[in-house]
Amino acid sequence: MSSAFVVIITLLGLAVGSFLNVAASRVPEGRSVVRPRSACPRCAVQIAARDNIPIASWLLLGGRCRACRAPIPVRYPLVEALTAVLFLAEALRFGRSETLPAELVFTSGLLALAACDAERFLLPRRLIYPTLGLTTACLLAAAAATGQWHRLGVTAACGVGAFAVFFTLHWVRPAWLGFGDVRLAGLLGTGLGWLGPWHLVFALLAGSFAGLLVGIALMAAGRATRQTRLPFGVFLAAGAIAAILVGAPINHWYASLNDLSAMGAPLSAVRR
Repeated sequence: MSSAFVVIITLLGLAVGSFLNVAASRVPEGRSVVRPRSACPRCAVQIAARDNIPIASWLLLGGRCRACRAPIPVRYPLVEALTAVLFLAEALRFGRSETLPAELVFTSGLLALAACDAERFLLPRRLIYPTLGLTTACLLAAAAATGQWHRLGVTAACGVGAFAVFFTLHWVRPAWLGFGDVRLAGLLGTGLGWLGPWHLVFALLAGSFAGLLVGIALMAAGRATRQTRLPFGVFLAAGAIAAILVGAPINHWYASLNDLSAMGAPLSAVRR
């Protein structure tokens, strides 16, 4: 990639991360993400443009409101930085391909949803459905540009399949999964199905395993019990992002192991 492309992608990530913070704060409360302008929740003073620069403003202000010195949550610069890093990583992964816009949109939605789930144990429909719609639109554009219409069929099957599996789990034992997780599963199937079904499988396994490890660690530390709720959407989102970035090489490595095993069987028969 050219240095100009790297700069553009990084700045785009910072700007999108700033918007995701607004969405994660306002959408769960049913407020508009457009109006009014951002303001301090404590003193209600509108945030000036100079205090709304991603990461830099938070650092220069020492993490506090300029007017009343109320603390600004560290989530704001963290989401902005993480969005920029992931945008750059995915740009390196896909290059200037038709797939990149869809995965950037998909990742942005996952970050906003993870922030909501971590803070409020909530996966709002007003975030899931727009992310699903925009991701689908980008994938349609990618299919039209590349002629790979068959991949849309795989995408649809993965989305419907993941939704159906999680819906069944929710129906059998509602305490295991909230319906927000069911909707999120459909989104994961759509965002990852374009890359291949095994990316979805990897995301679900990685997210579930990460959630299990965190739960065990918290119980071992005495900070949780079997009844303690964990934001499962955070782990599913992390698994999906991991699948986007490293799913392909891991799938190729696993396939190569299977190929070696298949080659080893006839060789052993020859030796015998």
